[in-house]
Amino acid sequence: MTFNDVFKSSFLENVTQFSAVDTLIGMLFAIVISLFIFVVYKKTFNGVMYSSGFALTLVGLSLVTTLVIMAVTSNVVLSLGMVGALSIVRFRAAIKEPIEIVYLFWSIAAGIVIGAGMIPLAVIGSAIIGVILILFANRRMHENPYILILNCVNEQAENTATQMAQRVLKRFLVKSKTVSGGGIELTAEVRLKDAATSFVNDMQGIEGVNHVTLVSYNGEYMS
Repeated sequence: MTFNDVFKSSFLENVTQFSAVDTLIGMLFAIVISLFIFVVYKKTFNGVMYSSGFALTLVGLSLVTTLVIMAVTSNVVLSLGMVGALSIVRFRAAIKEPIEIVYLFWSIAAGIVIGAGMIPLAVIGSAIIGVILILFANRRMHENPYILILNCVNEQAENTATQMAQRVLKRFLVKSKTVSGGGIELTAEVRLKDAATSFVNDMQGIEGVNHVTLVSYNGEYMS
């Protein structure tokens, strides 16, 4: 093999098979849509602790997926090799909130669609998904349930506290009740009529009620 044969190899000839303009346009739209996903995730997050690292991962995931799909669609042989290479990759990242799976698939899907050249589909689809997630997230925040924990000395104090709760709360549903020598512990799912939590202070003033605890609860991290 001579020096000229090296430059005539199929590997170097593949360099001229892609368009730099198309690559820049695709990556630009990937950046815009991934930033839109980033903003939607930040606005709709309602978990325990916001992770900026996960939010940045959504941006990087769209960009990397777009780049990979652009390479795969330009070469059939490369696409087969890419499938084999990705089949040995194992992701061990823990998903803290179920909604995070939606954002991961959204980022990957946006990268795939943009890399395949269907940019209008990516823009329109991402806009629809973002609007739906924002609407449902805001609705869930307004109807956010709470867990009320009552620690009473006797049954009389329990009845007085539960009657007050049923009167001032929108919903009062008993989840568990524990009776021991030290008293009665009652756990209930409640929904507030408004954002006021002053009823907790009133319950604490009831004779026989030792402790009253109100905890925000999204139904996902409560054991």
